[in-house]
Amino acid sequence: MPFMNCWRSFPLIVALFCGAIAHAVTCTTQSQLTDAQRTAYEQAIRGLAAEIQSGNVAAVKAEAIPSVAAQFDSIAGAIQAVSPTIQGAVLTIQSIFSLRATDLKSAQDTQFFCSVPGSQLLINISIPQLPPSDYAFTVVHATGIKQPQQISMILENEPEGSSQWKLAGLFVRPLSAAGHDGVWYWTQARAYANKRQSWNAYFYYQTAAYLLSPVDFISSPNLDKLQKEMSGVRPDGLPGAEPMKIVANGQAFDITNMHTDGSLGGLDLVVNYKTNDVSDPVATRSRNIDVMKALLAQHAEIREAFHGLWVYADAEGQRPFAIELPMNQIQ
Repeated sequence: MPFMNCWRSFPLIVALFCGAIAHAVTCTTQSQLTDAQRTAYEQAIRGLAAEIQSGNVAAVKAEAIPSVAAQFDSIAGAIQAVSPTIQGAVLTIQSIFSLRATDLKSAQDTQFFCSVPGSQLLINISIPQLPPSDYAFTVVHATGIKQPQQISMILENEPEGSSQWKLAGLFVRPLSAAGHDGVWYWTQARAYANKRQSWNAYFYYQTAAYLLSPVDFISSPNLDKLQKEMSGVRPDGLPGAEPMKIVANGQAFDITNMHTDGSLGGLDLVVNYKTNDVSDPVATRSRNIDVMKALLAQHAEIREAFHGLWVYADAEGQRPFAIELPMNQIQ
């Protein structure tokens, strides 16, 4: 399937690693490219980025590899969502990694070891069952606007040996949330950790990690350090493999997900819980508010760090029912 979150039909796992480059594949960083290589990549990247900025879904689809073009809905949705936010933005290519795997004999688990000259940064890109081909990974920043974004793309040389680079994957993430970048959230997370406010610290670390990582499959020494700090303050019982239990107004609820959101201007904490039915909006709204009150009663520190709470009631086969309230309206 095409991806915002997948590579063809294969998952990607990337972790920091120091080692020798596998004999059948190579990674070349942007500064190591020849002028001709850099020009070819930049031409393809700028063309795709411009079409994404203009919201021209058809043009981007025409420049995608066949397997991605055949299942383009998720990428089309991403383009339609980000295009209005980056009108008038300055588009800057931040990085290019050339990933050459043409010597593979067949599809196989593949690792690319990328070293950045003049830096201690080493990146290992590990792709299970990667078909032989020539690929590139790039990150483009859209800045100079109210909501700056980072647009990451994987390109494939299609057809192989030609001068054409086609879109094989697209990821879009913000560069800031509620007016602050990832470094600011990292700094604030450490401050909350020093005050022993583990809930605030954990979700600020989580926000920092999301903003500072263009995709989930890339890491660096700094990002590994951030993840380690975040793990060190993770509160017990947060939803994961098992839901978090909370009792609100005498009723038990299963909290299935918690994360942050800055779409309304301030940083909110978002809570999802499971329920059997959301067809009665009055009753569901009341339950949502009960969940808000119970959460704040148990973890009062949250009031200090967040503008408000979003609570989503999720019932199978029904549209989620959500409300948002600022902290000063949750008594």
